[in-house]
Amino acid sequence: MPAPHGGILKDLIARDASKKQALLEETKNSKHNWTLTPRQVCDIELILNGGFSPLEGFLNEKDYLSVVNQSRLSDGLVWTIPITFDVDEKFASTLAKGDRISLFQDGEIPIAVLTVEDIYRPNKVLEAEKVFRGDPDHPAVVYLNEVAGDVYVGGSVEAIQLPVHYDYPGLRKTPSQLRSEFDSKNWDRIVAFQTRNPMHRAHRELTVRAAREQNAKLLIHPVVGMTKPGDIDHHTRVRVYQEIIKRYPNGMAQLSLLPLAMRMGGDREAVWHCIIRKNYGCTHHIIGRDHAGVKNSKGDDIYGPYDAQDLCKHFEEELGIDIVPFKMVTYLPDEKRYAPIDTIDLNVTKTLNISGTELRRRLREGGEIPEWFSYAEVAKILRENSPPRDKQGFVIQLSSTVGENLSINQLSIALLSTFLQFGGGRHYKIFKIDAQNNDLVYDFVKSGSGLIVPNTLENVNLKNVSDNVYIVGTSSEHADIVVGSKDNILHIVQKVVLFLEDNGYFKF
Repeated sequence: MPAPHGGILKDLIARDASKKQALLEETKNSKHNWTLTPRQVCDIELILNGGFSPLEGFLNEKDYLSVVNQSRLSDGLVWTIPITFDVDEKFASTLAKGDRISLFQDGEIPIAVLTVEDIYRPNKVLEAEKVFRGDPDHPAVVYLNEVAGDVYVGGSVEAIQLPVHYDYPGLRKTPSQLRSEFDSKNWDRIVAFQTRNPMHRAHRELTVRAAREQNAKLLIHPVVGMTKPGDIDHHTRVRVYQEIIKRYPNGMAQLSLLPLAMRMGGDREAVWHCIIRKNYGCTHHIIGRDHAGVKNSKGDDIYGPYDAQDLCKHFEEELGIDIVPFKMVTYLPDEKRYAPIDTIDLNVTKTLNISGTELRRRLREGGEIPEWFSYAEVAKILRENSPPRDKQGFVIQLSSTVGENLSINQLSIALLSTFLQFGGGRHYKIFKIDAQNNDLVYDFVKSGSGLIVPNTLENVNLKNVSDNVYIVGTSSEHADIVVGSKDNILHIVQKVVLFLEDNGYFKF
């Protein structure tokens, strides 16, 4: 089993166990209290449990600049993603070097105490360019510019407890726990498989092949922290993983969940994943084509298909973990088996594949998901999460321009009355959305409800359900359902109903 990155597993929970009570008392009378953001919760969990070894806190400015510019900590050790503690200007103005900040989960669960080493203002443009290629559509760049605080606080942390999770406690193994379990099972060669997506037969096939080629066991180590906006929720994915793990040869594979906040950082992120999996006790890591990559708004890949494999290979000796390049497999229907795509002649051999886009279309439209592609039990789980269009919810937003010639209120009532005639079990509601209640929209849409929104959605983020949001307006440039100045309420209702029928929400 490989030594942790830097030589020592930084299990801060074990290190600080003797002073836990004193730290708890300190948090009760702390001058500086901070509620951790969702990303910070993920980051601090991996700092405290040793997954981010050798880190013992959030990067100070010297280490931060070294990571951004050189992909190394200031002592020269490879580290590719800056792990920073961002705060707002107001909070930062109350701090000084040496101050201690009590860190809370959900504003009430004490997690750790941070000792301020330095306070600095990052060059976010430089960080975006050096670490994430600078594309403004990159999720991590969007986070930097729209979510992250403008001030970073560097400093070490002292552990009170790991963040609390109420789901899958038996699957959330720490590095110390996994290393102990690997030892007890005499596993000395372990291949890690990283994923943020559901797994299908092809994934099972390629991971089994990788393990056998390396004469190793398998750690299926999916991310259940923050992933890419729009990804399938981790509860659905975990149900899939629990089903898939049953399909491996007895004694070959283990499932454990990783509370990582992904940055979708492509090549740099792939190296980071290798470091983390080495800390968890793995000797090998599968690195896929466009590993942790992402597209921009034009649909162009921000990273090259083999950038991640190339950078991991560049650092392989220093990382101390063997890189296993992802070998894409494809289905051969005439032979009823999967095979690595580089071992077959595509000009003479018939192959079958279903892309992610095609799978989503089949789920949306209730199309067939064949057994050769995915197990029936997995398909059932995905169908429950992605019902066909006539079972999905939707949002009809009435643009203010519509109200120039008629009453928005009466149009809302007319739409509601019309929808209620159709039955079918879908709940309908007139719902004025604002920045405070917009999270409820996701819940309504996911539960299959139809919302009529009689106001313009300014400064409201509905990205998670954007595919189900339709605007009624007078401009074809900004509206999905265009109405004219002579359209009365009944005409508009007819247009909306026809639009929803054409898009599969109603079946008459």
